[in-house]
Amino acid sequence: MSSQKILEKHKICILPGDGIGPEVMDQAKRVIDLLNTFERSHISYTSGLVGGHAIDELGEALPKETLRLCEESDAILFGSVGGEKWDHLAPEKRPERAALLKLRGHFKLYANLRPSFLLKELKNISPLRGEIVEEGMDLLCIRELTGGLYFGEKGTYSKNDSIYHFDTMAYSRPEIERVTHLAFSEARKRKKKVTSIDKANVLDTMVLWREVVSEIAKEYPDVECEHLYVDNAAMQLILRPSQFDVLLCPNMFGDILSDECAVICGSMGLLPSASLGMDSFGLYEPAGGSAPSLTGKNMANPISQILSTALMYRYSLGNEKAAEVIESSVTSVLKEGVKTKDLIYSEGEDFVSTEEMGSLILKKCERLLKGDS
Repeated sequence: MSSQKILEKHKICILPGDGIGPEVMDQAKRVIDLLNTFERSHISYTSGLVGGHAIDELGEALPKETLRLCEESDAILFGSVGGEKWDHLAPEKRPERAALLKLRGHFKLYANLRPSFLLKELKNISPLRGEIVEEGMDLLCIRELTGGLYFGEKGTYSKNDSIYHFDTMAYSRPEIERVTHLAFSEARKRKKKVTSIDKANVLDTMVLWREVVSEIAKEYPDVECEHLYVDNAAMQLILRPSQFDVLLCPNMFGDILSDECAVICGSMGLLPSASLGMDSFGLYEPAGGSAPSLTGKNMANPISQILSTALMYRYSLGNEKAAEVIESSVTSVLKEGVKTKDLIYSEGEDFVSTEEMGSLILKKCERLLKGDS
């Protein structure tokens, strides 16, 4: 590996959050510190309170000071927020909505990228039969994040002595265009296939979605484009997940299908995510939750947090080599059969702790950084 130094300085904001968030974040910070030591990055970081812990200490899930730290940074490395302790709060004050969703809206993060992978060596942890996942799985779900049903007009009306509640699915052409260009650009770096998900047979909004995607596909003649209705896509993911490369999804459909992909992979603890804006700013977080039952037990899988760090290097910091070092190290450890408890599929198997998994990944990173094979 080249000894080229990354000279550009970056500042990130680390928000560990609740539950297992601080534990797995510690392992990600170890990776950042190592890359700094080898001068493959020049990152400084600050930390802030967010989520339930911020509510307990400061009375709100996203304090002004935390938001200021984020605004002064090049990226946010996010842990997990929420838990039963705060479920009694009104929905708009709960950590997930008052912190995470607020950050997405504040920074106009319009696209969520969820890589999902299943190594052949880990096929037994998938709930699908071995012959279905024999080829493994490697796909990228790109979810439009700021439009659609979750952000459309909401309200109530009275009809025939009943009260009806409604949520509106609405998309504009520019909203669809920007996430579609992102999907095709990402597909060019992968296996050059985009599968666009919609429900154009019954929803007028999705007719526009399919129309815009089809138009933009012509600008990428080297990338295959196919369209699937969301119900068929859900079935095809179960029948043969290896057929997919990039899934391009409206907000709600992407929310559902990305979680289906995670379940196929066998553990949410493996999968990272990136939420991106129009510039290089992004928020990076594990696909799983805060797992309160594992808090303080040194049992949580840190891989999703570590791989989220790799995505941060790639998309916000422009440091592809650092991202590849991290991802290669994680893959190497998993192929050697090292597992945290969530990856165990038969009784009596050995597993390692959160800290032990972090240390093993760190050793792999160090070998790659030293130029060892």
